[in-house]
Parts: sequence; structure tokens; C-alpha cells
Amino acid sequence: CPHCQTRTNRIKDYRTHLFQHLKMAEKRVYIHYRKRRYHCPCGKAFDEKNQGIVTRYQRFSTAWHQAALFHSISSASFTYTAKAYGTTASKIIRLFDARMDAFSTPPLTLPKIIAIDEFKGDTNKGKFQLIIADPVTRRPIDILENRSIKTIQRYLRERGQQVEIVIMDLSPAFKSAVQKALGSPLIIADSFHFSRYIYWALTKVRIRVQQKFHDYDRKRCKRMKGLFYKRKHDLTSEQWTLVQRYLELDSDLQTAYDIKEAYQAWFDTHKAQERTNVRHALHQFYELVRQANIPEFIAAIGTFQRWETEIINAFIYPHLSNGFVEGINNRTKVLKRGAYGFQ
Repeated sequence: CPHCQTRTNRIKDYRTHLFQHLKMAEKRVYIHYRKRRYHCPCGKAFDEKNQGIVTRYQRFSTAWHQAALFHSISSASFTYTAKAYGTTASKIIRLFDARMDAFSTPPLTLPKIIAIDEFKGDTNKGKFQLIIADPVTRRPIDILENRSIKTIQRYLRERGQQVEIVIMDLSPAFKSAVQKALGSPLIIADSFHFSRYIYWALTKVRIRVQQKFHDYDRKRCKRMKGLFYKRKHDLTSEQWTLVQRYLELDSDLQTAYDIKEAYQAWFDTHKAQERTNVRHALHQFYELVRQANIPEFIAAIGTFQRWETEIINAFIYPHLSNGFVEGINNRTKVLKRGAYGFQ
């Protein structure tokens, strides 16, 4: 007896417990379990043990719960799991939430190195949210309900006492919030986010000059954006011949391409070097852009100058970036796409 621990063999009655089990040959299986109930001299009645096949009052077996939970973790949607296991989506959601609460509680203290990035979540708290992740373990830590400066400051002040390094994009708002909340942490600009200013400048020059081309060349040049972005030594002979043909049509496009190549050479050769060497080479790149006097690139290096310290930090710590966070964001987009507008 679970109440008084007295052993008894006195049977009170039998009751039938109907529950659903795992499928067999894609057919639903229902088990009619005739369970024995005992009567104890202490006056209490209790059920016999069933070796964990099914718990009390449940309409699904323990094995069914485990299989449905694992399926819901890897499937595209709760509805898909519900159809596969013969139940409702709300049942799967409750099962998922009950098991995942223990894993979804954010830590009270953030690690020494964190990465932050925004993504479009479309919740009732705002269109954009902020994800905080660990670049060492490459796992998400928490998601803030919005990307406002006040929200970021409040969160970092509560949990960021140990944070020393922050990886982020070139957002002045994020930088201000981090500095106000954490004092003077080492901020690293993500290489993808600052490099794209150079590629954007090249694209703007291409769009500007191709307006003067013949319709055939203009449309074909438009489709060659990827070839213009690639490093020259990565192009095949046929690809380089095609790129060279359009570079020869306009001097500004040729100069813009040369600047892009100079930037890629600087980017590739200065990883994990001393801060002074990286800064000196970057200033040489600034001078090259000024001599070329192309407005689109002048604007781009203006951004580089405002974020120079953070950009140089990216070369001092080349193993730290936000690339994995973009992967998490893409996975979130896939999940949202399968949720059909669920917020």
C-alpha cells in the first residue's frame, strides 16, 4: 500500500483503462487495460503497478508521449505531429511546453562573450526582436521581446555583470545600449555586416553606370552581381572574360572593381594580426578610396571610420563572429513559415 506500506493480496475490483498506444502498421492501436485494484486493511484502495506503461488518468501511453515529443521537436509544425499521432495540435503543444520549460529558462548571468542580432519575429510586443547567443557554444541564450534601447539596457544590467566581449552589427542603437549598460566592453563588429558596405558601394556604381549600356548589356550586367562580388582569383577564365568585358565599358566600374579587390586583399591578409598593422593597412585603403573619388565608396569608408575600432577588433579576434546567429535566425524563419502566420 502506498499509504501505509502494508502488503496485501485482497482484491477490491477491476477497472478498464482505455488508452492509445503507438501505431502498428500505420494503424492506431488502442489498449483496453484491465487493471486490478487492491484493498488495504488501513481502509485505502490502490491500483496495481503497471511498469510505467501508462500513468493514472492518461489517455495515451508513456511510450506514445515520448515518441510524440521527439517527433514534435524535429517536425515542421505541431499540426503535422498531431496528425501523425492521432491527436490534436493543442495536445502536442501542451506536451511540448511541459517538457521544454526546463530547457527554456534563461541563465541568471550571461557568459563573458555574447553575440547579439535582431530578427523579424512579428510578436505582439513588436515586429523585431533581439536574440542573444553564446558564440563559444553556438547556442541561443535568450530572445528579448523587442529591440528597444531600454529593453536591451535593462536586460544587460540585470544579467550582464560578467560580459566582457559583445559581437554585433553596425547598429548605433545597439552600441549605445551595450555601452550604457555594461560600461566599456570590447565590441567586435561582425565581418559580414561591415564588409557588405563595400559590396553595396560596388553595386551602386554598377547600377549607375549600366544605365548607359545597351539594353542587352544592361540586363546581362545586372545578372552578374555574383561574379562582381567574387574574388578575381576565384573566377574561371570564362567568368573573368565576361567580367572584364563590362569593366572595359566604363572607367568608374573598373575603378570600383579594383577597390573591391583591394578591400578583399586587405581582409584576407590581415586576420589575426597586430592591431597597429591592421589599422595602418586600413588607412592605406582609405587613401586609395579618396584618390579614386567615387562617391559611393567615400560614403562606405565614412561608415568604416565611425566603426574603426570595432572593425579592427574583428581581425584581432577572427574566430568570433555573428555567422552562427544568422543561421539561428534562418531556422526561426523556416519555423515561422511552417506556422502559417502564428505569432
